[in-house]
Amino acid sequence: MEHSFAPHSPGFNPLVGTASWSDKTLLDCGKFYPPTAKTPEARLRFYASQFNLVEVDTSYYAIPAVTTAQHWAERTPPGFVFNVKAFSLFTGQWTSTDVLPKDIKEALGPGRRMVYKDMAVEFREELWKRFVACMVPLQVNGKLGLVHFQFSPKVVRHPVAMAHIEHCLEHLPGHTLSIEFRHPSWWENDAVTADTLGLLRSLGLVHTIVDGPQGSPHSVPAIWETTHPDHALLRLHGRNAVAYGMPARSAAERFDYAYTSAELQGLAHRYSPIARSVRYPHAVFNNCMEDKSQLNAREFLVELKAS
Repeated sequence: MEHSFAPHSPGFNPLVGTASWSDKTLLDCGKFYPPTAKTPEARLRFYASQFNLVEVDTSYYAIPAVTTAQHWAERTPPGFVFNVKAFSLFTGQWTSTDVLPKDIKEALGPGRRMVYKDMAVEFREELWKRFVACMVPLQVNGKLGLVHFQFSPKVVRHPVAMAHIEHCLEHLPGHTLSIEFRHPSWWENDAVTADTLGLLRSLGLVHTIVDGPQGSPHSVPAIWETTHPDHALLRLHGRNAVAYGMPARSAAERFDYAYTSAELQGLAHRYSPIARSVRYPHAVFNNCMEDKSQLNAREFLVELKAS
């Protein structure tokens, strides 16, 4: 599908932003939003005045209402792009029935934890329909970027997992999917890495370059490659190896890290050749403690344009 969104300005104009614009620690710290931005509408309008990209993370936890997505489209300027994170159930994650739409929750029963394969096909298909529907307002307004699948760390490299990726793709015709693997089996040696990248290329999927903590059993390396002719994606989780390897109360706690200027400069230098080789280079900062991701995204954008 040809995307209708366009850069804010001619020339090299990478899409850079953060994962979420309404994280609790961001709102509580009071460092990013001006005092006048007291409503969800005002906050999104201000965010969109600072960045040209945001990743919708709420869609991972529950499928948004269509009216909510319509508001997002209305409150952002032309050229602003939303990457939408896929619903957790679709990514190999245990999901509570309590977060499902009311009618499906009542049919399945509240308080149950389920994985995709254990849910009846008719309910799975209905959830796919509703997930697709929630993105329509963004799509028709030219503001939908990538549909991001961040797979559970339990999803290992296996034919069953590969088949599920194709299954997801079949349910999202006309969309561009980005894939983030969080189990190291997908990248365990050069041959496996080449096969993984080849799979993504053959299916027209966007490989996610991950900058994240190293040293834990679920750490994955940064693979500086692109698999799609139009899109590249860099997601930055910070480098807090201690927090990443321990139980955390929130994502903000797990990814509590501020990149240094030297680190951002190095990342921009490494990403620049890839970013300049595609039409739509994306970079999403997920080091979501207070305003650290916003500060880092601003600086990274300057460095990337200069590199």
